[in-house]
Amino acid sequence: MSTTFESGTVWRKSSHSGGNGACVEIATPVGGAVAVRDSKDPQGPQLHFSAEAWQAFAGAAGAGAFGAF
Repeated sequence: MSTTFESGTVWRKSSHSGGNGACVEIATPVGGAVAVRDSKDPQGPQLHFSAEAWQAFAGAAGAGAFGAF
């Protein structure tokens, strides 16, 4: 999926992220899409997902489908 996110896009990071810098940020959905980026490289590449795909991933992660990190 290719979506252009405007410069005014609001990015947020989990409140559970530690101070080690190993974090991802997600953009507030714009036009039904969600973007994910590395917080250490905000100008770097982004992954874009449909809202449905992101909800499925977040639900599975919250249910522990990927194990503990």
